[in-house]
Amino acid sequence: MKTAVSVSIGSSIRNKEVEFSLNDSTVNLKRISTDGDAEAARRKFEELDGKVDALGVGGFALHINLPWKTYPLHAGLRMVKNVHTTPCTDGSGLQKHLESRVMRYVHENIGEIIKDKTVFLVEGLSRYGMITSFINEGYSCTFGDLMFALDIPIPIYTLKSLHRAVKILMPIVSHLPAKMLYSTGSSQKEVVLKYEKHYKDNTVIAGDWLYIKKHMPDDMEGKIIVTNTTTEEDKEYMKQRGIRFLVTTTPVLDGRSFGTNAMEAALIAASGKGRVLSDDEIREEIDKAGLKPVIQELN
Repeated sequence: MKTAVSVSIGSSIRNKEVEFSLNDSTVNLKRISTDGDAEAARRKFEELDGKVDALGVGGFALHINLPWKTYPLHAGLRMVKNVHTTPCTDGSGLQKHLESRVMRYVHENIGEIIKDKTVFLVEGLSRYGMITSFINEGYSCTFGDLMFALDIPIPIYTLKSLHRAVKILMPIVSHLPAKMLYSTGSSQKEVVLKYEKHYKDNTVIAGDWLYIKKHMPDDMEGKIIVTNTTTEEDKEYMKQRGIRFLVTTTPVLDGRSFGTNAMEAALIAASGKGRVLSDDEIREEIDKAGLKPVIQELN
């Protein structure tokens, strides 16, 4: 039995433990939360180091990987600074590969119902593979990075403008505390209506589910959500608001889709290599496992 644990600074109500087969191994995958407490997360990572096969960093990234540069996120790196034995990942390697394929898969399966190729990417900065997937399928994109991460009510409509904003802001953003960049702990339950026009004007809403939910209006009739890390409760929430399709980039295990950090940790554990996987190895493990998006019709 291989063990993979995702330690998250998100809400503990989203905790889950499953056991499943992955690439000729049986993996026990567990998500545990510190309800927004970054110091508690640091202690938990330290406690688990050397005791499990792989660790995932949930609710926060260690780096933002962009075509021209990799930016460290110091708040995340501080949480894992005492992990020296167990391989540890924020899931960015797996995320890049899975999300870069997602919209091709969507159009192969439900493309006939998508009449208007428009997407509101609530945060594209940390999901460059997803950006690429939408652009390759001919989507008109609205980027909400400034709006959702920094509460600056300015939408971005071109990749060039997003690049310009990122190059200006990332040297500052990389030093901000986790609670300023992500919904953590009990704040994940809060919904504050904002930016309704951008939800209404786009066919697809994509990105981190907790960001999407953060400002989502009640009426989302016919919309398509592209995300991951969703629970049965989340699906019911979407159904009540009229969302037609939920697309998750990670598989559904016992009713929920785990974050890419958890799934990449599971792949590392199953591989038996005892280290973080290279880019090519992640691609090989994805293909071996047959990982692909999951499309669920809700209404």
